[in-house]
Amino acid sequence: MELRFVYITTASREEALAIGRALVAARLAACTNVLHPMQSCYWWQGKLEEGAETVLIAKTRAGLVDNLVAKVKALHSHTVPCIVALPILAGNPDYLAWLDAETRPPVG
Repeated sequence: MELRFVYITTASREEALAIGRALVAARLAACTNVLHPMQSCYWWQGKLEEGAETVLIAKTRAGLVDNLVAKVKALHSHTVPCIVALPILAGNPDYLAWLDAETRPPVG
């Protein structure tokens, strides 16, 4: 099984929670975590910016990343949201099996 850890930044805690709930409800992620607050420093349109953001982490299968990215972009307030997927190379086998199982539609 190929699994991914997806790092997303959002404008607010509320936005992160709403996107996280939507990802889990659609089974695009088995679990999401919201880390608030976070301070960012970045270049945007030729200007150095700083501001508070919220981190949203989603755990999913590799095959769902494209759909997850599309869902986040549809719900996100930023024009170019930060959404990056990193491979999960190892971990608790029981947790990883749960993650894989919870990102599949229920049989029935």
